[in-house]
Amino acid sequence: MKVDTAEKDTTRGTPLIRPCTRVYLILMGLSVVTWGIGKSGLAGLELALLVLAFGLIKGWLVGDYFMGLGRLRGFWRWPILVWLLIPGGLISLAFYLSYPV
Repeated sequence: MKVDTAEKDTTRGTPLIRPCTRVYLILMGLSVVTWGIGKSGLAGLELALLVLAFGLIKGWLVGDYFMGLGRLRGFWRWPILVWLLIPGGLISLAFYLSYPV
């Protein structure tokens, strides 16, 4: 009996990990690293900015993949990114200016 291979290969080309799962794993990894930094008691301007950058990256990933803004064109793709960059930039500037030399 001959089996039609065209029907058997319907999963061919399907990635092992779906993009949403990959993004979810990245979000979990960044959260674990952030938790580890906080739990270990490390401090400093660079670490504070790194944790802030993790938060901005996580917000961008949520907006792009889970809110579906990554598939949009034009104006509606940018409000979340701008919303993240303006407060993130201002908070970074405040950290930088208030950090003792």
